[in-house]
Amino acid sequence: MVGRHTLTDPTKQSSDTMNTRRNFLQQLGSGFGSMALLGLLRDEDSLAGSVDPGTGRTVQILHHPAKAKRVVQLFMGGAASHVDLFDYKPALEKHHGEPSDFGEHVEAFQDGLGPWMKSPFKFRPYGECGKYLSDVVEPLGDVVDDIAFIHNIVGKTGVHSQATYLQSTGFDTPGFPGMGCWISYALGSMNDNLPTFVVMPDHRGYASNGPKNWSAAFLPTHHQGTIIRPGTENPIADLLPAAKYVTQESDNRALELLTQFNRKHQETRLGDPRLEARIRSYELAAKMQLSTPEALDLSDEPQHILQMYGLDHGRTSFGEEINPVEETEYFSRKCLVARRLLERGVRFVQIWSGNDNGFPRRNWDSHEDISRDHGPLAMGMSRGASALIKDLKQRGMLEETVILWTTEFGRMPSTQDNKGRDHNPYCFTNWLCGGGIRGGITYGESDQWGYKPLDRENPMQVYDVHATILHLLGIDHQRLTVRHNGVDRRLTDVHGHVIAPLIS
Repeated sequence: MVGRHTLTDPTKQSSDTMNTRRNFLQQLGSGFGSMALLGLLRDEDSLAGSVDPGTGRTVQILHHPAKAKRVVQLFMGGAASHVDLFDYKPALEKHHGEPSDFGEHVEAFQDGLGPWMKSPFKFRPYGECGKYLSDVVEPLGDVVDDIAFIHNIVGKTGVHSQATYLQSTGFDTPGFPGMGCWISYALGSMNDNLPTFVVMPDHRGYASNGPKNWSAAFLPTHHQGTIIRPGTENPIADLLPAAKYVTQESDNRALELLTQFNRKHQETRLGDPRLEARIRSYELAAKMQLSTPEALDLSDEPQHILQMYGLDHGRTSFGEEINPVEETEYFSRKCLVARRLLERGVRFVQIWSGNDNGFPRRNWDSHEDISRDHGPLAMGMSRGASALIKDLKQRGMLEETVILWTTEFGRMPSTQDNKGRDHNPYCFTNWLCGGGIRGGITYGESDQWGYKPLDRENPMQVYDVHATILHLLGIDHQRLTVRHNGVDRRLTDVHGHVIAPLIS
């Protein structure tokens, strides 16, 4: 549902019913009646979709024609360094080792104001657009002409948890729905047998905030992300009964009995939506028991596809040191599973690289050594992301799928501990691909150091990226609202504009 309230589809309501409501309010005269009528008309105008009470499915009535149907979000947990991956800075090479002079007071997160530091990775031009990329993301050179880079994204904080919330939910505090939840709420499912919103965490653990990044918060519970861990013995927790004495027949009969009790309980509590959400979750789980194993089974993928994703390495175990083969295995596997889920109707897939703070580093938070940490992570990420873009493109799906690459903030152009970089919330990179995005362009540049936006008066923010993605899906970000605690909440809060130059 896109709009303020969960109503029946307004296109299916009879004109008599609507006229009766309006006449009743008009007959109340001025004052309350007039205000209520204005509220009714406003809600009808803002409503762009609704829930069919018979099926629980969203009826789509979009604000404008959509260019895309689905989204993949690639989230680099720990803060990936833009100046070591995508945002080439010759000034850092020229002045490497010199004392960093920002020309203003700089508030560092730790002690990252050492000398200027060039990237440990070489940059080269790729594609017809001639975009410079570092060697550790070389696989993206094959698809760089399909990508739009934004190098002047600014955040609000250098704290991981708050910054991760901001990129995931549009707010830097807990208690708000993730972007995938909003899109699930707005557009509904394309397949009743699979979740609308799927999350694939890093195999080593959650990034900052964990499941709160994809919580439905005040939206109906069934819009929250469903966690899937490809390649593990139990990819979806508690989906199948663990006890050997439970048969498929007994499991189905137990579900039927549970549904009967729940429905009877619900009849006496018609105003409480929580039970309906729980019933729907049980029903979805039953359907997923049949459909999910097939979607996660890569055995029918041809060899050339596995090779493209880098999954033909033949290894079943990896060493203790972080290494590019392991990173490719886990990230690429998630990307391939994402493609299989998307083509089966999943609406939003979120893929994470990097877990929460810990040591040795298994995330992008490279305070100590950029080369040690970013190298393997970037190689695995770029191999998987490049293969996903190619795969979707050859299947004719890229034009209807938006891919968003993001992280919570960037890293400083100056050094920390000689080989690392501190947090930089003042400027970092996002990139988008597919789904109506113009490829082979850079919109919004950083300054010569990659410290702040070149045009400090006109930076891009996460609200602008979210507004643009919703626009590509046919949704006006200012009209996708839900009243919560007396406030009309939306993904973009009270900010954001569509980045029109990115749209083809």
